[in-house]
This record gives sequence, structure tokens and C-alpha cells, in this order.
Amino acid sequence: MTEAAEIGASGIGKSFGRFTALKDITLTIGRGEFLTLLGPSGSGKTTFLMVLSGFEPASAGRLTLNGRDITETPPEARGFGMVFQGYALFPHLTVEENIAFPLKVQGRSAKDIAARVKEMVEMVGLGGHGHKKPASLSGGQQQRVALARALAYAPPVLLLDEPFSALDKNLRGQMQEEMRRIHQDTGTTFVFVTHDQEEALALSSRIAIFERGQLQQIAPPREIYERPANRFVAEFLGDINILPLEAGGFEGRSLRLPPGQGSNLAIRPEYMELSLAQPAEGNAIPLRLSDLTYLGATTRLALTTAGGVPVVLQRPTASLPEGLNPGAELWTSWEAGRGFLL
Repeated sequence: MTEAAEIGASGIGKSFGRFTALKDITLTIGRGEFLTLLGPSGSGKTTFLMVLSGFEPASAGRLTLNGRDITETPPEARGFGMVFQGYALFPHLTVEENIAFPLKVQGRSAKDIAARVKEMVEMVGLGGHGHKKPASLSGGQQQRVALARALAYAPPVLLLDEPFSALDKNLRGQMQEEMRRIHQDTGTTFVFVTHDQEEALALSSRIAIFERGQLQQIAPPREIYERPANRFVAEFLGDINILPLEAGGFEGRSLRLPPGQGSNLAIRPEYMELSLAQPAEGNAIPLRLSDLTYLGATTRLALTTAGGVPVVLQRPTASLPEGLNPGAELWTSWEAGRGFLL
């Protein structure tokens, strides 16, 4: 297995003229970790990846690799693997030749290269395709070649810039499973950029949320989903319903609130029940159905409270009452411990 590395970022900033792309980014990426950088377009996640790689110099702050300062170290001397969004394969080389390329640059022996290439081809599930050129491969196969080439020389860190963005949904799911397996098999430290929230939750040991060049929260997937640090993180990562509170209640109804401080009660839709009649106990509020979106196995319901606050729920289609149409009067309820204050 690869000797994984620890990366430290302290006060990293990046400016392009008067535009500040990154501001005071401080975090530690642990050895063998799978850290995902997640955020909307323009949030700074890809810029931070480029600073880690050395392709963009930091305007402020310090980077370390296993405690050694690499802030001024050029990309080729950092020894990181890199998988780009567009794969960046050599079109005139075969699969095996693409994978062998970084090993030849390192001056490895022909015997060593042949053994390593064979190992990597099998690892990424491309047995029987080694003689082919990229143009004859599917998008998913090309992505596997890019992964194999980046991992061939056993880098201590692998940086991945939205590598699945060009793949269809089914293929993305397959590649996610492959990525998890490869990470476990190699033990390499992975830093992965994506805008896909489900992908981040499925793959990561931790997720770092970026917004407007700043780090909003870094935590394991379950923690960042169920206990977001602020309203931006709560609203960005999945659906959430936010009820503004007054005097400990909502729209004149008293509620049992979770511990903490905040003027808004946030509840994830999966923890909210739906009923035609008012529940006998627990937190409950009346709603009016505004719209339904049929999604096959599930249906997305857009609702509003009496005061006009939007509420979104998603339910198994088979569980919904027959004849449910916009304008219907419904109730939603939830356990007090399922919400949190913002």
C-alpha cells in the first residue's frame, strides 16, 4: 500500500487581482483520508485544489506535507497524483502506454514498469483493454485509465477535480463504487472536488464545505448533514425545512424545541411525517399542498404553512393518499429531537 501523507493548510489565501478567491483556509488532511471539497460554482473549492497541487501559488499562508513546508515547492516536486475533469489522456498512446508514462519519467526499469502497469490495469478493471487507445474506450473506461495512470507511481496524495462530471448517472454510481474500493486498496490520501452532494456524502471520510472563498465547515458526512454549522451549510447540503420561531413557537403554535440557541428551527424532510388529520401528540403544524412532482418511486411535495413558509417533503409514491391534489389540507409532525436550531 501507498505511504499516505498528511497535508496541512494554514491561513491559505488566493487573490486574482482585486478578486479574493480564497480567504484564510486552515485545515489538516489526515493520512489516508478521503476529503471532499464541496460547494457551489465559484466557491473556491477548485482553486484550493490547484493551490494544493502547486499549479496555483498561494497569495498567503503556508502548506505542509508531513510537516515539511511545500508552499513554494513546484508541482512536479510535490509528487502528487492528479486526475483532471477531462481525463487528459494521451490520445496516441494505448491504455498500457498511458499508465506507463509517469513510470518511464521516473526512470523505472522495463520489468518494473510492465509489472506495475499490469497490476494497475487489473485494479481498475480494464483487463483485456490494455492495447486499446482512448478513442475506442467509453467515458467510464477513460476515467479508469486516468485513475490508474495517476496512481501508478504510488503518490502520497491523489487530487481529483470533478472526475465524474462528464459521466451519466448510472456510470457515475459505478465509478463511485470503484473509487471507494481503490481508495481502500491503495491507502492513498484522496482530495476530491465535486458539486454533487450525494457523491460527497457517499465517498468521503470528511467533507469541507466552501462558499465565497471561505471554509464554512469540515466534518464527517453524517455530522455535516445532521448538525450543519450554519444556515448556508444546512440549505446547501440536501433539502431542509426552516421554520422561523417567535417566543419558542411557530405561527402561534407552541413547539417542543431541541437544546441550543437560534431563531430558526431546522428539520430534514425525512424526519417529518405527513397525515390528513392533526396528530394527537408531538410537534405538528398544518400545511396546504401547493404542488406534486412525480419521481417514480417517490413523489416530491411542495407545501406552505398558514403564514406562507415553504415546506418540502418527499414520500414513497405508494404511501400517499389517493386523489391527493394541490390545495389539499394536510398536517406534518416530527419528534422534537429530530430538529436543530439555527
